[in-house]
Amino acid sequence: MNVETFKYDNRIVRAFAIATIIWGIVGMLVGMLAAVELFYPGANLNLQFITFGRIRPLHTNAVIFAFVGNGMFMGIYYSLQRLCKARMFSDWLSWFNFWGWQTIIVAAAVTLPLGLTTSKEYAELEWPIKIAITIVWVAFAVNFFGTIVKRREKHMYVAIWFYIATVITVAVLHITNSMTMPAGLFKSYSMYAGVQDALVQWWYGHNAVAFFLTTPYLGLMYYFLPKAANRPVFSYRLSIIHFWALVFLYIWAGPHHLLYSALPDWAQSLGMVFSLMLIAPSWGGMLNGLLTLRGAWDKVRSDPVLKFMVAAITAYGMATLEGPLLSIKTVNSLSHYTDWTIAHVHVGAMGWNGFLTFSMLYYLFPRLYNTKLWSNKLANYHFWIGMLGIVFYVVPIYISGVTEGLMWKQFNKDGFLQYPNFLETILQVVPMFRLRAIGGTLYLVGAFMMAYNLYRTAKAGQFEPDTEAQAAALEKAPVVAGKSAFHRMLEGKPLFFTVLATVAVLIGGLVEIVPMFLIQANVPTIASVHPYTPLEVLGRDIYIREGCLGCHSQMIRPFRSETERYGEYSKAGEFVYDHPFLWGSERKGPDLAREGGKYPAAWHYNHMDDPRSTSPGSIMPRYSWLLTQKIEIDTLPSHLTALRRIGVPYPIGYENGPAQKDLQAQADKIVADLKLGAVNATSDQEIIALIAYLQRLGTDIKSVPVTTATK
Repeated sequence: MNVETFKYDNRIVRAFAIATIIWGIVGMLVGMLAAVELFYPGANLNLQFITFGRIRPLHTNAVIFAFVGNGMFMGIYYSLQRLCKARMFSDWLSWFNFWGWQTIIVAAAVTLPLGLTTSKEYAELEWPIKIAITIVWVAFAVNFFGTIVKRREKHMYVAIWFYIATVITVAVLHITNSMTMPAGLFKSYSMYAGVQDALVQWWYGHNAVAFFLTTPYLGLMYYFLPKAANRPVFSYRLSIIHFWALVFLYIWAGPHHLLYSALPDWAQSLGMVFSLMLIAPSWGGMLNGLLTLRGAWDKVRSDPVLKFMVAAITAYGMATLEGPLLSIKTVNSLSHYTDWTIAHVHVGAMGWNGFLTFSMLYYLFPRLYNTKLWSNKLANYHFWIGMLGIVFYVVPIYISGVTEGLMWKQFNKDGFLQYPNFLETILQVVPMFRLRAIGGTLYLVGAFMMAYNLYRTAKAGQFEPDTEAQAAALEKAPVVAGKSAFHRMLEGKPLFFTVLATVAVLIGGLVEIVPMFLIQANVPTIASVHPYTPLEVLGRDIYIREGCLGCHSQMIRPFRSETERYGEYSKAGEFVYDHPFLWGSERKGPDLAREGGKYPAAWHYNHMDDPRSTSPGSIMPRYSWLLTQKIEIDTLPSHLTALRRIGVPYPIGYENGPAQKDLQAQADKIVADLKLGAVNATSDQEIIALIAYLQRLGTDIKSVPVTTATK
């Protein structure tokens, strides 16, 4: 037997570990500010760069891609080397991955507060940064598969299966959803429009949760849990079922984010059915993890690493049961657009991803520094404070969500809405927002405690840059007979395994997305729906920049409660010129799909300057800078050209003169309307463009028949 000596690279693991801690705290701090602004809007100090609409995507990106992303890389770079009995394929690619990812995070931290965003949830970063993400991910993939090729262990352990699914699927999701038409250095428009854009986005958005927050962390669970417990995984066969069922079923579930929307009913039903089917493999994985600890529960009581892991796996089980339940149409009719969804998401983010990341950090630091954890007692305190933080966060927000859903639907004995004013709902749940901030603070305190504990651990030990190991060179393994023989064979053929996993993932996406683009009846048009005017285009850009869709939806569902409150329910044909779609996923303010003409221009002007002057008690921040900042008219030609290239029928040459004249004429009319409300304004103010856009919403489809042609 030819035994070879080699070294594992610990430097890259330490780098990602430190980045995980730093970005985790930063992301939580931003989340805390966002939480406070929901009950104290003045917390932004009237600074446009830290309003809720701008920092909400900053918080989600920081937590998902900076905190969890670095944690994922940390765990994969540590475990993959040991599972393959090989150093990473390329140290240079490892460090390119690290510094490239940190550069992307910094770029996000700069551009999102500046309002440079695509508005697509979890995919807000503009096109130059998307290209950078693609390059860095390809580098990671080459390094990852190169390591598998040079492995000294014939069979790929279950953790590697989940890593493979992550690497392949994230690439497919990112590229498909990032198809945009640039209209400037940091401005672009989605290639897709309306209903089609919504389907692609939530196919991406749901599966970003599935294949960035779930599958890699399941792989990490399968590696670190048995290691920490010093016990084998409960069931090899269950892990096979868990993997293949999960990667096949997950990709179908995206449309459950669009139930009762303008999406065709067949797509909604597919999303619901496959979401319900996901319960089985998800809980199979949870049970496989928890049953791995059989006979080790005494160790769980004393070991903070295992405490965090058990809580994380339990949170995974809760979230993956609740997600399918929320996909049932009757449940979704109550929960969607409410804080219930926010609570559900944070059970997964704080419990599953957060706690599993904490457990890995507590596991790794003593091993990287050849010492013991500085304080088990402090780590246990972190666990209980973190648990208390989760409870104080999610329980009030569950209450808030159910309260919102019930109040929105409540009618009085005379058949009228019990709470016709949307603001009544918000005022009712503001105390829950305060409790959430307390929970977030506790969770953040725990993270600081961990950072201090790990710092003292590092100071007490001696970092080992490279760990020497020995293993025999890869040899052809004998064929194993039995029920799992085929899969054992498959585990020794990474290329074939990867192809099968890719096929399993792509089937669902192709079945859902392709018909939406090829079958015209899925997107019927409405004859009176026309492209936005030049001024409305710039106003819509401002709406996107300020993150208004973070609090306001533009999708009236076919419920009596919504049509009574907002007007006629939304049709697919209304959105054929919406690049991107702006249906939103949460309501902290009323739906705006029929906002046009509801209020005079002066009301919108005063509302944006000081929301409480028109809506006493409003939690909306002031947007007074819109009254002083000038419309960027010089960007209009590039914006209209980009939109024409992706199908909006602006005449060729329209952007070179006629568009500016139309813009000025519409702006002058709005200025004249403002004077009727005793408001003096100039036509070049940003507020004028925003008013133009808001006054347009929903005005195209009044009593207009639907046709079956597509744009």
